[in-house]
Amino acid sequence: MKGIRQLADHLDISIGTVSRALNGKPDVNDETRRRVLEAAEKFGYVANQAGRSLRKGATGIIGFMMQTGHEITGQGDTFFMSVFDGVQTVLARHKLDLVALLCSSEEDPDAYMKRVVARGFADGIILSATRYRDDRFGTLHKAGIPFISLGRSRSDVGQPWYDLDFEGMAETAIDRLVAKGHKKIAIGRPEGEINLGYVFEERCHAALARHGLRLDPAHVFRSRPNESGGYKLARNFIAAPAQPTAMVLLNEATVIGFYRGLEEAGLTPGREVAVIGQYSPLVQFLSPRLTCFRPALRDLGVAVAESLLSTMPAFADAYPQAPRQCLWPMNFIEGESG
Repeated sequence: MKGIRQLADHLDISIGTVSRALNGKPDVNDETRRRVLEAAEKFGYVANQAGRSLRKGATGIIGFMMQTGHEITGQGDTFFMSVFDGVQTVLARHKLDLVALLCSSEEDPDAYMKRVVARGFADGIILSATRYRDDRFGTLHKAGIPFISLGRSRSDVGQPWYDLDFEGMAETAIDRLVAKGHKKIAIGRPEGEINLGYVFEERCHAALARHGLRLDPAHVFRSRPNESGGYKLARNFIAAPAQPTAMVLLNEATVIGFYRGLEEAGLTPGREVAVIGQYSPLVQFLSPRLTCFRPALRDLGVAVAESLLSTMPAFADAYPQAPRQCLWPMNFIEGESG
């Protein structure tokens, strides 16, 4: 059986009565409701969600926009899978579904977002990979679509946001390295306009200045946020003038390639070069053990979803205390590398 009309014909009652019975309306007597529900189960009737969404003016979908491609995600992306799990845990409470909006690395993310908005695809949006200047914020704001950003931008429009505490990471890493006697400290940050790179570099400058040191512009290395980017970064690090003695890597995937590059040059992390980075499941296989920062990503997904729903009238009452803006802490894990 394909639809509600066939179900109504089978029961010899009106489509309206079947619809009201399926939706639990009180103006349907108990016997009729029982017949409708039994028949729906027997014949495998499934409601047309597209039509229902059109009538309700809601899709029941939350979109999570992210960019894809090997140059961005490298060999795999466990970061987003953990966040997704937390987000869907919250959405399931309200019978909402999470859909990944995958923007190719070869496509303009602003144009992609305009297309999503024009199609009315989702009731709310979670943005990631936020840029220093990001037109997606204005597009969603003008369209009146609730959204939250996983990351900050100079284009913020007062929307809720959550971001990893990259400032805290910079402060802790720099203080630790200086205490160990390092004065020539380098940093690795993503290429392009991703805002977290600006946030991190700015705080590293400030942290070094507190110790009477400076971040040499030649010691700021930009790379693709993947394993091969980390490998190239290591080669540039080794060839740098006034070679630094320590490296702080912002992206978790670059750590793997950076270790490999040092190894090929006969350099051991924690001995000839101090290395501090971000945790990923792959770093457990590195030797020596990486000194790193690890955020609770599933919990972050839960918090992001609750904050977004708190801005949506249909769900706001369920989350009256949800923070609108938050720097998400990262646990420091002491290893042997730096």
